[in-house]
Amino acid sequence: MVTSRRHLASSPFAPPADVEHPTYSVGERVCHDTYGLGRVTSVESTVAVSIDFGGFTRRVTLPTPRLFHL
Repeated sequence: MVTSRRHLASSPFAPPADVEHPTYSVGERVCHDTYGLGRVTSVESTVAVSIDFGGFTRRVTLPTPRLFHL
């Protein structure tokens, strides 16, 4: 389990920047580094998306650096 550390106000270092993760919608075209081109078939909030890659469907957990919008 990964948890973020609390930033102390007295710290001399800047707080970490909030990272925005991309959101996906049903029917959107995407590209995965391993599986190639596909179309989003279902979205599970910010947890995972199911993608049809033509001959097979995969459930991809989010966030992942391997998935890109087209």
